[in-house]
Amino acid sequence: MPQQSRNQKIKRFFSWGIAEIYPSKEALEKALKSGKKLKVYYGVDPSGAEIHLGHAVCLRKLKELQDLGWEIVMLIGDFTGRIGDPTGRSKTRIPLTHRQVLENAKTYKDQVSKILNFAGNNPTKIKFNSEWLDKLSFKEVIELSAHFTVQQMLERDMYQERIKKGLPIFLHEFLYPLMQGYDSVVLRADAELGGSDQTFNMLCGRTLMKELKNKERFVITCSLLTGNDGRKMSKSFHNTIPVTDNPFTMFGKTMAAKDEIMISYFELCTDIPQEEIKKIEKDLKNNKVNPRDVKARLAREIVTIYHGSKKAEKSEEEFNRVFRDKKKPTKAKEVKLSKSKWNITDLLVKLHLAQSKGKAKRLIREGAVKINNKKVSGLNKEVNLKNGDVVRCGKINFVKVSL
Repeated sequence: MPQQSRNQKIKRFFSWGIAEIYPSKEALEKALKSGKKLKVYYGVDPSGAEIHLGHAVCLRKLKELQDLGWEIVMLIGDFTGRIGDPTGRSKTRIPLTHRQVLENAKTYKDQVSKILNFAGNNPTKIKFNSEWLDKLSFKEVIELSAHFTVQQMLERDMYQERIKKGLPIFLHEFLYPLMQGYDSVVLRADAELGGSDQTFNMLCGRTLMKELKNKERFVITCSLLTGNDGRKMSKSFHNTIPVTDNPFTMFGKTMAAKDEIMISYFELCTDIPQEEIKKIEKDLKNNKVNPRDVKARLAREIVTIYHGSKKAEKSEEEFNRVFRDKKKPTKAKEVKLSKSKWNITDLLVKLHLAQSKGKAKRLIREGAVKINNKKVSGLNKEVNLKNGDVVRCGKINFVKVSL
């Protein structure tokens, strides 16, 4: 790809993935065109160990700012992660210990390095917010609280929903946006970037910067990526696509995405120009292209970003072999079993294709379990396995049995 000019890079930055900019697009555009090196940060609470394509929307926007010369800070919320962000939650999060949070964050740098640069002349920096939040005194927390009202907190949708349902709202949940906002003050950042669901929390930081440091700060909110099933992206729904998925799994999860969300995935997860995406959308609407072929291109584009074009091509070949030609996978995880006769639910748990017997039964009811491409029915079915049998659970999870 030919090297882009600075103005082209700026135009590209504003062309995709941005929901809102505070105080304005014009102000941010002026700052970018000035060539001045500004500091922007993106915060992630390590509630889980995976960085997925939803996070990658923000990370790819950060990479564009990094390429424009801005200083990038990846903030690990090892303190706020212990409180738990109440945003969008119908009930209070279960608190995590500091050890759990740090364990979840252990591989974040390796995962994020698939997108951001951690070497060279402008390397990404990593910070942990326990460094300053652990040191706040009770007096300082009270002083921070005085910048906001209870009414501001209660106006948020998730609290209104809880009030209607008679569910509790705990005081510590009100403190979460204060803690996240205080990160901005300590970092003295010129901008914060995050998902549009974080708008309230990020604007709290903007307020604190104005009142405590008399400094303006940009807030850049990014469009949210839905899960591949069309619902909110959530690990509990098993609809995320982690950036560390192997190429075949990443390809398969993308192919499993609902047709109606393909265009948003093209816009938020690939480097395809917006003009071309609009043409793809128009062709789909006019039935000029096969949705399956379009989705295959989407999968290739995504796998190429994280694994390279050769692995993307091989993943597509393997996918077609298994799902179009109905053949066994050329490679599958192999598990040695001590016996050949199994209750099907016990087998799925043993092969780590289901986390529990309850989940195994749900998968069987949904018709998601096959042995050598033959659907298994019956929750208490006894199966007799042979060496080399392939057990499949869902669309892309395969295990080869060794006896």
